[in-house]
Amino acid sequence: MAQAVKSPPMSADPKVQDALGHIRTAAQELHGAMSDAMTKQGGATKADLESFGQKIKALTDSAKTSINTQNAAVKKNLNDAVGKLEATQKQVNDGLKATGDKFQTSVRGALADARASVQKISEAVAAQRSAASSKSGR
Repeated sequence: MAQAVKSPPMSADPKVQDALGHIRTAAQELHGAMSDAMTKQGGATKADLESFGQKIKALTDSAKTSINTQNAAVKKNLNDAVGKLEATQKQVNDGLKATGDKFQTSVRGALADARASVQKISEAVAAQRSAASSKSGR
């Protein structure tokens, strides 16, 4: 059963809230696309990895840009997410140079790192919501 997601408190800066929401959505979509590529017949291809590499770079750049507008707890989680995205990028780059089992190992590693980045971004969203609700509760 899906849970309803509460809207952010009105005191939250909508631009900051939207930026973090867009980052999370993009990270979730990236993870989903990577997972789908892994499960298709024949597994992920080098073309898939090239596409993922471009998306990872754009997502990493967005997260880095957003860090400066966040509070300390959100910054920490976003920095952790950026680290995971950079690890994902490394796995993708390694996969592009590999074949056979090494290729598949890189793809699996990239998928795991992408999942970890989604988790860290979700934690950043939760920290942002917590900070906003603390402000509105005062």
